[in-house]
Amino acid sequence: LLFLSETGGKDRRSGLILTIPLCLEQTSMDELSVTLDYLLSIPSEKCKARGFTVIVDGRKSQWNVVKTVVLMLQNVVPAEVSLVCVVKPDEFWDKKVTHFCFWKEKDRLGFEVILVSANKLTRYIEPCQLTEDFGGTLTYDHMDWLNKRLVFEKFTKESTSLLDELALINNGSDKGTQQERERSIDLNFLPSVDPETVLQTGHELLSELQQRRFNGSDGGVSWSPMDDELLAQPQVMKLLDSLREQYTRYQEVCRQRSKRTQLEEIQQKVMQVVNWLEGPGSEQLRTQWGIGDSIRASQALQQKHEEIESQHSEWFAVYVELNQQIAALLNAGDEEDLVELKALQQQLSDVCYRQASQLEFRQNLLQAALEFHSVAQDLSQQLDGLLGMLCVDVAPADGASIQQTLKLLEEKLKSVDLGLQGLREKGQSLLDQISNQASWAYGKDVTIENKENVDHIQGVMEDMQLRKQRCEDMVDVRRLKMLQMVQLFKCEEDAAQAVEWLSELLDALLKTHIRLGDDAQETRVLLEKHRKFVDVAQSTYDYGRQLLQATVVLCQSLRCTSRSSGDTLPRLNRVWKQFTVTSEERVHRLETAVAFHSTAEKILQECPDQPEAFNEMDQFDEIEAVGKSLLDRLTVPVVYPDGSEQYFGSPSDMASAAEHIREKMKLVSLKKQQLRQPEATTPES
Repeated sequence: LLFLSETGGKDRRSGLILTIPLCLEQTSMDELSVTLDYLLSIPSEKCKARGFTVIVDGRKSQWNVVKTVVLMLQNVVPAEVSLVCVVKPDEFWDKKVTHFCFWKEKDRLGFEVILVSANKLTRYIEPCQLTEDFGGTLTYDHMDWLNKRLVFEKFTKESTSLLDELALINNGSDKGTQQERERSIDLNFLPSVDPETVLQTGHELLSELQQRRFNGSDGGVSWSPMDDELLAQPQVMKLLDSLREQYTRYQEVCRQRSKRTQLEEIQQKVMQVVNWLEGPGSEQLRTQWGIGDSIRASQALQQKHEEIESQHSEWFAVYVELNQQIAALLNAGDEEDLVELKALQQQLSDVCYRQASQLEFRQNLLQAALEFHSVAQDLSQQLDGLLGMLCVDVAPADGASIQQTLKLLEEKLKSVDLGLQGLREKGQSLLDQISNQASWAYGKDVTIENKENVDHIQGVMEDMQLRKQRCEDMVDVRRLKMLQMVQLFKCEEDAAQAVEWLSELLDALLKTHIRLGDDAQETRVLLEKHRKFVDVAQSTYDYGRQLLQATVVLCQSLRCTSRSSGDTLPRLNRVWKQFTVTSEERVHRLETAVAFHSTAEKILQECPDQPEAFNEMDQFDEIEAVGKSLLDRLTVPVVYPDGSEQYFGSPSDMASAAEHIREKMKLVSLKKQQLRQPEATTPES
């Protein structure tokens, strides 16, 4: 039964030839029946309609076996069999028995059965349609046919099963709802065999068939007319076409499934990012509302915020990756996915941008709080320094140091003003930012937290304003005190200067005011100049007295003791008394000189022949007395109240003035002698 086959030969009616070789061993009719059914299923209906010629090779079998096989043909293929050729052995069976049996059963069998020897089989079938076993020339390799048939059967079975599976998968993907598609794909997603392998097997089989038809096969076996029908090349091509079609659809389904899986993974990751940002991430920000009450507290909050930002950065990195994946899918995605992808992208972007904005807002708020507290701390230190400067008692050495201290005080106050202005600007900016916190509070009532922050900021600014106001009040008092001290030092300096000026006037009076004049007119001029000189000295003395009185008032206001006014007043009075004594001596000398010069000039200008001259002789005695008195005063020093003495000018200056007076006294004496001579001659005559 192994060689039971269709050789591909044809009878004279173009019917297929079926060869049944029988052997000596026991033949299983069941196996023979199954094999016949299989072989008869191979040809097309068109070939079956032309009928079969069956060659039963009984040369190696018993007659009863042959008879059983022939009778079985009636049950298996009665309609398709047109002729049965029983090839008899050389030692034939009992002729009567065999002939009688076939003849008797002819009408009941439905086909003609003939007994023929192998060498006479060509009477019924052309030699070219018979194999070499029956004396023909048809080349036929049963093992090659069987192997090809097995390959075909395997391909047919696998491809048919695969087509069913692919059709189930593909048809499932065409269902109406997304849920039904996903359920169908989940149950039948992976085929039992690899479609690529089945397609490759089919292509190799088809290539082999086409090669045998057009080029012959290895070994010189030429193509027979029945190959198309026996090996079913059209079936292979049809199966391949169906497989390619279904596999293309399957690949599209896989691509859609892969895309759907990728989309679901992206959607899952998007929801993870969104859920974390809107959940734990937002909760972290909800609990961070304070701004701190100092630089250290603000820095601690900034450090905590940096930790929160670090956690957010990991999710933002996932967002960037997801955004790139979504962008790639949008560029290559189908229309049906665009809306969903864009919605996912928009949702992810909205949440991430909102959270990033909140982080940036919080960072800016903390930075503004840190700057506010930094300015507040600097201002507090400036106020402490200014207050420390104001609490130290002022004990300057002179007015210049007071001016320098006052300038430094004004600079510090100006710096405090600028610092307070900067604090207000920082505080107002921080308050503006805090007022915007409610815009992203996610429905949380932030009134309490904001009120605490606002109260703290306003409290710091009010406290700094009060401290600055107190310092300003103290600066005003200190400024007034320092200005009074400047005035005090100025008055003391000016009073000392007045003493110096008065001393200089005294010195000038003693050293330069020594001339007594050459005549009465000049002496009167000198006397008038001296009075003016005395007026200047009087004004200087009065000015010094006023300054010293002002220092007393300022000292009383400042509750301090002047370091210089205590000895300035005695010095001023002492110099003034010396000047007064000296001035009086100068006036006395000038007045004496005026009297001397006036009398001398009157005497010298009178004519000797005037009779009244003899009646004024006593004037000569008076003028001589005045002259001597004046000469005596020139040699006497000025005696001050303290007992000290001082001369006018140098001795040479006094000698010059005295010489001039003596010269004039000589003239007067000569005049006197001239007047006496006429008086002496008159008695003689």
